[in-house]
Amino acid sequence: MPKQKSHSSSKKRYKITGTGKVLRAQAFKKHILTKKSTKRKRNLRKSILASSADQHNIRQLIPYK
Repeated sequence: MPKQKSHSSSKKRYKITGTGKVLRAQAFKKHILTKKSTKRKRNLRKSILASSADQHNIRQLIPYK
């Protein structure tokens, strides 16, 4: 059986932790940053866990990561 292809954009957007959970970057950090406070922008830098409803689908998109 041939190998499964990984979803290229998902490889760049998600990271799998050692325990198998999926990390993702937070939204609202790309533009219109002048009205957002420094504290808010700093906290948006951190990556967070993807929701448990999405984790199964994301793992199927990046099977070898």
